[in-house]
Amino acid sequence: MAGPSGVPVFERFFRSVAGLRVDRSDVKRFREFVDGLVDDVAVAGRNSARWNGRDVIAPMDLPIPKGLQERMREFDELDEATEVRAVLAAAVRRPPADVTFSEETEALLPELFGGLGIALARALRAVDPDASNPGTDQWQRATDLVRQVY
Repeated sequence: MAGPSGVPVFERFFRSVAGLRVDRSDVKRFREFVDGLVDDVAVAGRNSARWNGRDVIAPMDLPIPKGLQERMREFDELDEATEVRAVLAAAVRRPPADVTFSEETEALLPELFGGLGIALARALRAVDPDASNPGTDQWQRATDLVRQVY
């Protein structure tokens, strides 16, 4: 995601969603945020699947609250969604070894992280409405805020 092809994609994404200018270090922060959520989503999904007598995580096993579902629908309608999906699908870190996603769940992950990207971009804007290029402090507060609800 932090490679040359990913940076311009996320620059357009954050500008489109929240009017923010991001750079390579911001894209790195976003990648770290998404990578950190992979384990959280995988473990919660694995637990839900096991409670339902399955070894493979289906989309219904993922913890996706209503607000995130709405952000995922918004993501699907963005002009940048196709490029963002491609970068996320290629770059998202794999889950822990004891987790197996179904094909449908694998296909849903870029949508999930795209929706989280919208939530994070808007949290960055909410944390500091006047910032056009968020700094480390704003990123920390925004990621903390999003993690509180996800």
